Amino acid sequence: MAEQEHVPHVRVAVIGSGFGGLGAAVRLRREGVTDFVVLERASGVGGTWRDNSYPGCACDVPSHLYSFSFAPNPDWPRAFSGQEHIRTYLERVADVFGLRPHLRFDSEVKLMTWDPDRLHWAVETSSGPLTADVVVSATGPLSDPRIPDIPGLDSFPGKVFHSARWDHDYDLRGKRVAVIGTGASTAQIVPAIQPLVGRLTLFQRTPPWVLPRVDREIGALERRLHRALPFTTRLRRSFLWGIRELQVQAFTRHPGELGLVERMARRNLARSVPDPALRARLTPDYRIGCKRILLSNTYYPALTRPNAQVVAGLSEVRGSTLIAADGTGTEADAIVFGTGFHVTDMPIADRVVGADGRTLARAWSGGMQALRGATAAGFPNWMSIIGPNTGLGNSSMILMIESQLNYLADYLRQLETLGGRVALDARPEAVDAWNHKVQERMKRTVWNSGCTSWYVDAGGRNTTLWPGTTTEFRAATRRVDLGEYRVVRAPVAAAPAGSPAGTRTEARA
Repeated sequence: MAEQEHVPHVRVAVIGSGFGGLGAAVRLRREGVTDFVVLERASGVGGTWRDNSYPGCACDVPSHLYSFSFAPNPDWPRAFSGQEHIRTYLERVADVFGLRPHLRFDSEVKLMTWDPDRLHWAVETSSGPLTADVVVSATGPLSDPRIPDIPGLDSFPGKVFHSARWDHDYDLRGKRVAVIGTGASTAQIVPAIQPLVGRLTLFQRTPPWVLPRVDREIGALERRLHRALPFTTRLRRSFLWGIRELQVQAFTRHPGELGLVERMARRNLARSVPDPALRARLTPDYRIGCKRILLSNTYYPALTRPNAQVVAGLSEVRGSTLIAADGTGTEADAIVFGTGFHVTDMPIADRVVGADGRTLARAWSGGMQALRGATAAGFPNWMSIIGPNTGLGNSSMILMIESQLNYLADYLRQLETLGGRVALDARPEAVDAWNHKVQERMKRTVWNSGCTSWYVDAGGRNTTLWPGTTTEFRAATRRVDLGEYRVVRAPVAAAPAGSPAGTRTEARA
């Protein structure tokens, strides 16, 4: 019999090379952990900022706040940077922090299975197998596009693609283009393609609230100042952070305070859309903030142009005719789906098999939940970056990512302190207690005020957002409380036959 092929082993396997994955890699190196790999299914870093290259793609968080605190960038060209600048920034992070040797491109994770005998994860990838003591899942919630099940879509003879899989080889000039959905991507796509296409039809189920985007070019003098005096970059970031910390109370505790913001949005709509019929069609019927607030100076004006129209949501496709919910038909040459991602039903969960043989998807069948947004009961030494209830509705996700990196670092320190072959498994009661506290706080937030959004899962629970400030979350994830975990140790060498492969010991608080 041929000798079994050697399977490489690492201390930590990180999945994904977006902000979460690269941030984890930097933190691992800073903690002295160099035995790790970053598994990436694509051929380059960037995550959502690699995949989303549609026309007009940009961030709706200010550039100096949407970057790592340990990797400030004095050369952001605009207050709100475009996709190409953010991806360039992430490439530079990979270079400056020496992450290239750890990156494994074209290595999509097919399956992760916890081995209770060896206390490690067996990871199957498209480039071969490996094992890891700890897995850090940084795939992110905005990674797998969601296209709704539209009757007759397969019969459409034209071009169909999702905003996150933009077909740059397809020429939209002069075409009849249907855009489906009214999320943040659509608000950027519509004004970018409207001047090019022959006819643009926006299929809208629910109109968004839209505020002006206070964007501007950052001049050469400002950039030179930030380079010469780095503390000015830190001050700018701190100011942007502080403003958003003050604002979050209106979203999480006192939704009534958003009335002023709603009046601003209504004035913006009135100024931008003179036609009363179109204005009525674009006016939301839910409290501002319940769904994501969009920032754009060009979305409304684009929809007022002669070659643009707004119709009800798409309900059926009959050949090249698209049928709206109100029964009207529109001819189209191309369909662009701006319908978001699998956020509350992330596909990666189907590929994680825990200690009892259940997949993470099955464990989360009643709704996602994780201890401090990071660990799940029954899945030892597995941690998520941007896990359940860690999203933000008004600030930078980089702040949350860095807090979770603190938790990851202390998690690894605790494993080292315990010594030997050991794993930590979140106690079910600790996960339940954390989730209960989060959901109780969620009840008074604007996100639970009655609208339908991608924040909410099929059961009506908001499993996406964090109902507090980033300061609160950082405090909650500063240290690992061993009292919230069971310690799983490797089997004793002299254990009698038939005894369990691993032993659980109760961790002391």
